[in-house]
Amino acid sequence: MLILSTMFLISFAIPMLVMMIATTLSKKSINDREKSSPFECGFDPKSSARMPFSPRFFLIAVIFLIFDVEIALILPIVIIMKTSNIMIWTTSTMFFITILLLGLYYEWKQGALQWAE
Repeated sequence: MLILSTMFLISFAIPMLVMMIATTLSKKSINDREKSSPFECGFDPKSSARMPFSPRFFLIAVIFLIFDVEIALILPIVIIMKTSNIMIWTTSTMFFITILLLGLYYEWKQGALQWAE
């Protein structure tokens, strides 16, 4: 019982000691107004909240999300192809990639992927 209580005390004391040392070492001596203010997506938090939002930024974020989800959907297909009918999975994967490439081509032709004009 003595060993168990000693182990409990040690396993409780060491993390508490490390947390206290980290807290004392991480204290800032100078509080800067700019550094303690929240930073939201590159917008100045001290200015007006009703600034116009760039639709280009929004389109690029949506395109990134679409292709990020595409990767999450295509990766399991590779594992499933080994155990399923390869013709059905190949056809559905090619159809899926074709739709995404057509969407990318449409965005490219609309000029959404150009940063400078």
